[in-house]
Amino acid sequence: MSLWEYLWGKVGTQFSILKLGIASFAEIFSHAATQLSEMVLAIIFFHSSEYALAIAIHGRSNVTLTSLLISKHYVLAMIFSLLEYFFEIILFPWLKEFWWISNFGLAMVVIGEVIRKLAIITAGRAFTHLIKIHHEEHHKLVTHGVYRFVRHPGYCGFLIWAVGIQIMLCNPMSTVAFAIIVWRFFAERILYEEYFLRHFFGSNYDDYVRRVPSGVPFVK
Repeated sequence: MSLWEYLWGKVGTQFSILKLGIASFAEIFSHAATQLSEMVLAIIFFHSSEYALAIAIHGRSNVTLTSLLISKHYVLAMIFSLLEYFFEIILFPWLKEFWWISNFGLAMVVIGEVIRKLAIITAGRAFTHLIKIHHEEHHKLVTHGVYRFVRHPGYCGFLIWAVGIQIMLCNPMSTVAFAIIVWRFFAERILYEEYFLRHFFGSNYDDYVRRVPSGVPFVK
């Protein structure tokens, strides 16, 4: 073998390795593009539909931008989840390649979205983003539809949706963090909200509580 043939063989080998590396790199970022696109679409649909339904049910004059449900803490949480995602895809790209986990998370996102929107549509004007501390004429105790199965389907749906987003991204740390933080938020909110619901509806609500679970794990 001549020197030229030897060098050409070496170049060919290195070129093949480079092509393989580029192909692997491209595949990783193709996965990332899919997962991040699903996240963005899920978030846009969730918040825009919340706002649109609020306007449709309560009227434009009675709805503010708070119905988009975008708070400072929410934005910070999503930024944290994105930082985790990019950190892991650079250092541990194999973590993002468990497609059965990612697809399971996507299914959770869809299920959570459906449950929450059914809750809003079923409750109608009785569904508000802010807890009512004074009884209003249109405020009725809703126990039909999805409310036959859980008392707080809106909270149940959001919990499934929020955790599902992180599972879809294969974010282990954010999955645990979102599950704990969102659960704790709703656990405390339910206690506060149901104090007023018992005041509004009396024994009817007590009977409802005995028959139907809250919809949030470990919250009676």
